[in-house]
Amino acid sequence: MIKAVLVINTQGKPRLTKFYDFLTVEKQQELIRGVFGVLCTRAEKVSNFMEVDSIFGPDSRLVYKHYATLYFVFVFDSSENELAMLDLIQVFVETLDKCFRNVCELDIVFNYSKLHAIIDEIISGGQVLETSSTEVMRAVEEISKSEAASNSISLVPKTVSGWRSR
Repeated sequence: MIKAVLVINTQGKPRLTKFYDFLTVEKQQELIRGVFGVLCTRAEKVSNFMEVDSIFGPDSRLVYKHYATLYFVFVFDSSENELAMLDLIQVFVETLDKCFRNVCELDIVFNYSKLHAIIDEIISGGQVLETSSTEVMRAVEEISKSEAASNSISLVPKTVSGWRSR
């Protein structure tokens, strides 16, 4: 099971945090600080896989990928395959690139709800739902279309003259 998905910038500011177990805000912040502390001290040429029992408790593993100014981090237990999790990070980043045309940190900051929609299409309740970035994009586009359609429906006329013509 996936325990958490984190996107943290190189200065330690979390840009996305999604925990699949209930944790208090204080505990979440402590875990984010712990993960960032470990990531920022790692050398560039070492493995992207880590045991994080000291941070997340027994049977916890972490896989991360560093792109530009962002760390994409998945924390999971031993029931998940490490290479599959690394591939899932790749799917997540590819989907973000398709969605935002070469994603950057500002896209993540200013499109928070779309980012959550994407991760919710990939993972639900700590379980992987979809591994195809094309399918995820299709679902996110449908969500966007339905939001746009619901925003265009007007129940009240925009001008008073609309009331008079009835």
